[in-house]
Amino acid sequence: MSSTHDPNQNHLLAAMLDADFDRLAPHLELVPMLLGDVLHESGGKLQHVYFPTTSIVSLHYVLENGSSSEIAGVGNEGVLGVSLFMGGDTTPSRAVVQTGGHGYRLRNHILREEFNRAGPVLRLLLRYTQALITQLSQTAVCNRHHSVEQQLCRWLLLTADRVPSNELTMTQELIANMLGVRREGVTEAAGKLQGYGFIRYRRGHITVVDRAGLERNVCECYGVVKKEFARLLSDARQRQNRSPASKLA
Repeated sequence: MSSTHDPNQNHLLAAMLDADFDRLAPHLELVPMLLGDVLHESGGKLQHVYFPTTSIVSLHYVLENGSSSEIAGVGNEGVLGVSLFMGGDTTPSRAVVQTGGHGYRLRNHILREEFNRAGPVLRLLLRYTQALITQLSQTAVCNRHHSVEQQLCRWLLLTADRVPSNELTMTQELIANMLGVRREGVTEAAGKLQGYGFIRYRRGHITVVDRAGLERNVCECYGVVKKEFARLLSDARQRQNRSPASKLA
């Protein structure tokens, strides 16, 4: 594995006991995860689980007419592929790389075997799954009850929590697809946030200039998701001194 990459950049891997991690480590494969890569389609059977380190994966539900919206995101706080160890094998969502970077993938049967040991890894993955369910639920509530401006603030903060800098590579069209709104709505909301001095936007790039301003402007949904990840995963950091500090979990 490259010295510039470390599995402990993923906070679930960093949280595992040494003995548990050492069983998985020989099977972890460092892979590039490029912007726009589709890691699995709706209904497809996953051959691998993915532990993102510097990338973010967006889970989309795609309607029959082809439109879609993001239902959750997975970054360095988690794992893509909970359906494998929950017994479902497939999922109705589509997984697309939202922010390019790297991650580690693991053959599905290896994680399933580890999960079936019914030890600390099982408990860790179940706590993560509960936190992911909270994110799914809160996204549905947010999309129904809060303004596009508030939704954009939530999305920007959750994205910024998962990357090492305040520079986000993202077009307004892609954000609109994730939020399930018209591009014009995102353009208007981004313009307001830029006018407030919270962000700076140029084609394909968003810079978070005033994070505190975004936090003042965001709806309650961001805090609910962040607190739930912290509550469920903070007591599980057995090896966290060997990984970068997490902002999200």
